[in-house]
Amino acid sequence: TELATAEPLTVAMNRYNLGWAAGIVAVGSVAAHTAVLLVFQLGQPRIFYAMARDGLLPQAFARVHPKYRTPYVTTILTGVVVAGFAGFANIEEMVDLTNIGTLFAFALVSAGVIVLRFTNPQAPRPFRVPFSPWLPLLSVVACLGLALGLPRITWLRFLAWLALGLVVYVVYGRRFSQLRKANSSPQNSV
Repeated sequence: TELATAEPLTVAMNRYNLGWAAGIVAVGSVAAHTAVLLVFQLGQPRIFYAMARDGLLPQAFARVHPKYRTPYVTTILTGVVVAGFAGFANIEEMVDLTNIGTLFAFALVSAGVIVLRFTNPQAPRPFRVPFSPWLPLLSVVACLGLALGLPRITWLRFLAWLALGLVVYVVYGRRFSQLRKANSSPQNSV
């Protein structure tokens, strides 16, 4: 169909002679993609920092700038990687990888809400998810359903990155994880 394109809203507006609105949508799309890249630039270094602090990544990633108190090593590393991808990768492929990663993360969080309610029911909960476990379950199904609509090549790339992450975890992270060591100490085993 005509709308089977990367920018269906822009195509539809142009078809009905609303070129001015199509331009606004196109600018909004560029702004949204830029915002996603900036959010990655802000959030990902802190995720790497937390992982390094736990021992899942090398300790160099846990370095904090003495003046600005930010994880500067991971900020620089993430900036170089994001800039490289943004500068040389196909924007549609970037968007698809962003979508599958975000949907997978949301599905994991939603599944985690369900699991934690049953495995640790006495934990203090300042917030209760309404309609639990049905709403988180619906979220898992919706996220995975949307992800299934993504191109096959996106899934292959996602699974390759996931496999790489699992290899890093098995080879490096399991051995150095501080949280794992704390949970397996004799005083924690009952």
